[in-house]
Amino acid sequence: MAKVVVTAIAAADLESLIISHSLPIDTKERLKRAIASLQRFPELGSVLERSWQGYRFVLGPWRWMLIVYEYQMPSDIEASDTVAIVTIQDSRSRTSPTSES
Repeated sequence: MAKVVVTAIAAADLESLIISHSLPIDTKERLKRAIASLQRFPELGSVLERSWQGYRFVLGPWRWMLIVYEYQMPSDIEASDTVAIVTIQDSRSRTSPTSES
């Protein structure tokens, strides 16, 4: 199973979204449930392109919440797979990683 880590930047993104979108108190727990499947299926998310090439994303816990991550397979047999959540964005934003520009 892969190890899932939330980077400091992604944690700060989530805190900002909690404030700006008036998200409920259980938002962090909801996020944990939304990314739990990445432990067993680290390539579950859709692939991003252009400047986000090499990254994947999943949605949740709300359909507008874009969770961008990088999956690193181990280079040696003893290392573990790692899924690093790199940012959490509002997919409706013009500057989100899924936008055309």
